[in-house]
Amino acid sequence: MRKALVEKHHPQLSVRRQSELLGVNRNRLDGAQPVPACEEDLSLMRRMDELALRFPEYGARRMAWSLSREGPEVSRDQARRLMKKMGLEAVYRRPRTSIPAPGHKIYPYLLRERYVSQADEVWCADITYIPMTRGYAYLVAIMDWQSRAVLGWQLSNTLDTGFCVAAFRQARLEAGCAPEIFNTDQGSQFTSRPWIEALEKAGVRVSMDGKGRWMDNVFIERLWRAVKHEGVYLWAYDNLHDLEKALRRWFDDYNHWKPHQTFAGKTPWETYRPDQVPRWRLAA
Repeated sequence: MRKALVEKHHPQLSVRRQSELLGVNRNRLDGAQPVPACEEDLSLMRRMDELALRFPEYGARRMAWSLSREGPEVSRDQARRLMKKMGLEAVYRRPRTSIPAPGHKIYPYLLRERYVSQADEVWCADITYIPMTRGYAYLVAIMDWQSRAVLGWQLSNTLDTGFCVAAFRQARLEAGCAPEIFNTDQGSQFTSRPWIEALEKAGVRVSMDGKGRWMDNVFIERLWRAVKHEGVYLWAYDNLHDLEKALRRWFDDYNHWKPHQTFAGKTPWETYRPDQVPRWRLAA
C-alpha cells in the first residue's frame, strides 16, 4: 500500500524523498532485480565473501593471491573492484587519518568500558553482502545490543541509505520505542544526513566505531557469520524475493526458537522481552 502512494511525477518531492518518507525501498518500486553480473564475477564474489568472513584482515592483494591459488589467476585490480562492489574493506588497526565526505560528521564511540545491562539501551546496525545464484544483494540488520535480538532488517540491490532508514523505522515499530544510543560503523549510509536526522528526531545519541575497528560492533559481526553459514550458504536463492522469504524465516527462528549460549539457553527474544510467553511454549 505504501509503494502505491509514491508519485513518479510529484511536483515537489522526488521519488527518492517520497520513498524515504514512506519507509519503502526505492529500488523495489518497479520490481527491480539485482544488477546483473557475469558468472565469473558472481563466483569470485561468493568465494571472496567466504574468505572475508574467515579472514577479515584480507585486503585486495591477499584476496587476489588466495583466489589465484584456488583457480584462474585473479589480479589485484579485479579483487579491489569486486571488494568495492561488495562493500568489503580490510579490517586492521590503523590511525584515524581519513577525512569524512563534506558535511558528514563522525561521532565518537560511546560504548567503550560501558556495561549495557538493559534492553533498548543500545542498538547497533551493519550492512553485509549476500550472494545469490543470479546476482547479489545487500542486507542491513538492526540488533539490540543487550539481548542480541534482531529488531529490523531490509534487503536492497544497491547501497542506498533509504533501506537503512526503513530498517530503523521497522525496528522502532517492533520495539515500540527508540534506543538511548545507536552504534554503527563509519560507512557512508550511517554518516548520511537522512540516517543521522532519523536518529536525532527519535532522540537517539549517535555512536560510531573507530575506523576499521570491527570489534566495536562485534555482536552484529557474529550475526553475519550465523546468517550466512546457517542460511545463505546452505541454499542457493535465484532472486531477491526468494532470499527475502528465506531471511524472514531465518530471523524469526533466530529470535524466537534458537537458544543462545550467552543467555544460558534462552532465545534472544526471551531475553529482550522476558514478560512475553515464548513461541516454543505456545507451540507445545
